[in-house]
Amino acid sequence: MPPARIDLPGCSLIEDASLAERNTLRVAARCAWFAELHDASVLPALLARPALHELPLLVLGAGSNVLFTADWPGLVVHPRDERIEWLGESDGYAHVRAGAGANWDHFVRWTLAHELMGLENLVQIPGTVGAAPIQNIGAYGAEVATCIEHVEAWDRHARCWTRMDAVDCRFGYRDSCFKQAPDRWIIRAVHFVLPRVAPLQIEYAGIREELAAMRVDAPRAVHVAEAVARLRARKLPDPTQIGNAGSFFKNPEMDPAQAASLQARLPELPAWPADHGRVKLSAAWLIERAGCKGLRQGDAGISARHALVLVNHGHASGAELWALAQQVREAVHALTGIWLEPEPRILP
Repeated sequence: MPPARIDLPGCSLIEDASLAERNTLRVAARCAWFAELHDASVLPALLARPALHELPLLVLGAGSNVLFTADWPGLVVHPRDERIEWLGESDGYAHVRAGAGANWDHFVRWTLAHELMGLENLVQIPGTVGAAPIQNIGAYGAEVATCIEHVEAWDRHARCWTRMDAVDCRFGYRDSCFKQAPDRWIIRAVHFVLPRVAPLQIEYAGIREELAAMRVDAPRAVHVAEAVARLRARKLPDPTQIGNAGSFFKNPEMDPAQAASLQARLPELPAWPADHGRVKLSAAWLIERAGCKGLRQGDAGISARHALVLVNHGHASGAELWALAQQVREAVHALTGIWLEPEPRILP
């Protein structure tokens, strides 16, 4: 018998829904209720329904930054608003609103087509616009926080819609207030402020070399995006071909004295300056040095292409994938004394 489906204004509800096709690690989890939210204005009424209002709540976009270690016992809300709206332009900056359900890569390419800058280094990151501020997604020397003006969100504590300016979001390295309080906020849309003209960020390893291989002498934002896309395609496994959630571990940060002590033992360890005078280390290098690149336990594995990527070779459970991730963390800790932190949210 197929799962029960209830069609409501602006929303569809499915009981006992599969999440296997809704997470990029392809973990065969289920949830008690799944809500496709086409119109965010009906969210308060949805959450007030007697069958739902006391259940654990999870907002799930493309499922590219989560690991289900078991079934989700409550409600999963899946935003479907994919609208991109041009709000105006002043002093060389465009103001754009994007719905939480918009595909992130499609949105980046939309900005490039409109000759806007700021997001070109973040091309081909899987996920949705609504997930971008939660993780403060970043790649190739750029972070989305630099281009966010404010975020529209439902405050579950105050039970009201609110506008949160960038400073209120408390953005940090792969961090934000939304990540720190995952049960409080439900993002409806993100407002971006994007320049017509800005310096290109091409100093990150590989970008200049890729531009040279493309025979581009005077790069523009579209060229940088193409260079990044080529680098990602070579380095990272495609989640449509093998289950993965992209980079699974954060690059660790520490104070300069600690970093210098570690580099004295491991002189080839890549490191670069981070915020607040700290030093950021390469988690991929640490994992490879600990002997874990290409490691496999059943269908759970670490990619042989990139040591940061946890992969599902077939039918690994979430618990099996998490057990392998823990094994990697322990190996790096034994080598360096560092406990790597996962980037994805580990559920439930």
